[in-house]
Amino acid sequence: MWIVLQNTTTRQHNNTTTRQYDNTIKMRKIKVSAVSYLNTKPLLYGLMEQGLDKMMDLSLDIPSMCAEKLLSGKADLGLVPVAVIPKLKTPHIISDFCIGAVGAVKTVCLYSHRPLEKVQRVWLDYQSRTSAALARVLFKHHWKLNPEFAHAQPGYEQHGKQDEAVLVIGDRTIGLEQHYKYVYDLGAIWMDFTGLPFTFASWVSNRPLPSSFVKKFNAALSLGIDNMQIVIDTFQPSCPDFSLKAYYTDYISYRFDAPKRRALELFLAYVSGKEIRSSLVYC
Repeated sequence: MWIVLQNTTTRQHNNTTTRQYDNTIKMRKIKVSAVSYLNTKPLLYGLMEQGLDKMMDLSLDIPSMCAEKLLSGKADLGLVPVAVIPKLKTPHIISDFCIGAVGAVKTVCLYSHRPLEKVQRVWLDYQSRTSAALARVLFKHHWKLNPEFAHAQPGYEQHGKQDEAVLVIGDRTIGLEQHYKYVYDLGAIWMDFTGLPFTFASWVSNRPLPSSFVKKFNAALSLGIDNMQIVIDTFQPSCPDFSLKAYYTDYISYRFDAPKRRALELFLAYVSGKEIRSSLVYC
């Protein structure tokens, strides 16, 4: 399964350059940037177990850096925040796997000391792109609130003032609910708002990749998901107060299925202010 976000002229240009690019990229390792959070461990396990690391130059980064590397061409492929997709000239979603949620996601939350209607400022996670955009969408279209949005700096997570909320994503959310009275799970709020699941990150390339690599890549990701218990047994000791089994099975949803595709189109339409469906080509 491929999704290409592009116009007709761009697609025609791609058709004439794909073969040339295939020959070039086969001569070197494919540069891959993946999220470094716990939610990515099952996917990374599959890649390593299948030996895909020998075909890749893999770096583990925070989500915003994954996006930046794909945008700048420092990576050929990334597990990137979906909010970056419209900014890429020729994005290709190459996988049936993603980082998603069907309702609550557990590790993408707004934290505050007061109800949101009493919040004046929202600190947006510096590691985030999609979640920051999602927070803005929900404030505007769901809660009908208009707080000030500010970009946070490292170390902000536990320092929200009485009239502030903090958006925090990833592993840093673990235990953070102990410091705030109110916790708003953005996956659950999006589901309440739209009735749809949500896709936070997808495997996106900035140009066509060799079909042989894409096939092996997806098989490796599937292997990782099918061997979830091994991943849990490996990483659970490092998270004694956080149930990885519950997280991987009750919160994170890895299949990029039809409902998540519809949710992605809707989210990008909210973000861009225009219809996205017509420019998404499923191959």
